[in-house]
Amino acid sequence: MSISRRVTVLMGGASAEWEVSLSSGAGVVEALRAAGHEAQGLDVTRDLAALVSGLAEQKPEVVFNALHGRFGEDGAVQGVLEWLGLPYTHSGIRASATAMDKAASRAVFLAAGLPVAEGRTIAIGELAAGDPLGAPYVVKPLDEGSSVGVSIVRDGSNQRGRIVETWRYGPVALVEEFIPGREITVGVLDGDAAGPHALTVTDITPDAASGHDFYDYDAKYGDGGSRHALPAAIHPEAFERACEIAVAAHAALGCSGASRSDFRYDDTTCGDRPGRLVLLEVNTQPGMTPTSLLPEQAAYCGVSYEELCDWLVRDALNRAETARR
Repeated sequence: MSISRRVTVLMGGASAEWEVSLSSGAGVVEALRAAGHEAQGLDVTRDLAALVSGLAEQKPEVVFNALHGRFGEDGAVQGVLEWLGLPYTHSGIRASATAMDKAASRAVFLAAGLPVAEGRTIAIGELAAGDPLGAPYVVKPLDEGSSVGVSIVRDGSNQRGRIVETWRYGPVALVEEFIPGREITVGVLDGDAAGPHALTVTDITPDAASGHDFYDYDAKYGDGGSRHALPAAIHPEAFERACEIAVAAHAALGCSGASRSDFRYDDTTCGDRPGRLVLLEVNTQPGMTPTSLLPEQAAYCGVSYEELCDWLVRDALNRAETARR
């Protein structure tokens, strides 16, 4: 039997995704206890002193980072854990910060030769004056996850003014061409000495009948908001290529533990040929509820939710041990 560890699971946080993080964290605590660990949750807020105090009180051997969004996924809390000398799951400071910044990660993907959509950053006020790209196009915050703040501007719509008026995500936005077709995602685990490997490809279909025309926050987390099909029924060459791109993106960013790459796949006009794959982003802190996309893919590959949580803890400890040598 594997050795039991004292694990603190960070959950909650100060981002728009705090509720999702609480759900992830609760599931992880339960799974780690079932795996034989001494696991406790720690509800994180903006109070840094309370975080440090809570960690000092719980005295973990390793921290499971189940936070999402800003502060938890952008390198900030990773810096605190590094300062405290605590091993932690998932990616380190640099990979976390780069992946969370859509402009920075886009630059990394382009440098690595990975396919991204046409786009650029703009001052959000520019949107009121006119279309920065030909419609349809997507407007995204630079540093939010779970599709928070994402809007699609379609030809002839009057959305631009409303987006500017309600924007609360900083002075700059990313605008990208809208890619028709499907939303697909690929989970990646670091694995053994052979390096990171892809799990499988999931095809995500938002429920249009519920008002979801893309994979937005409600489609991700609302009851019946979307359907997941795995393995995705797409062209075999596109399937293989999506897995290759996800592994390459994981490596280019310097991710650790687990990541999940999200794509648009346009096979609307390609007939029996593989369609166009476009990498949207890499999630360094994928959702970790038992029904989230990464655990779903792991289960398909024969790795239970409990085993996945346990593996992430042991991967963090192994990386910390390697760094000390």
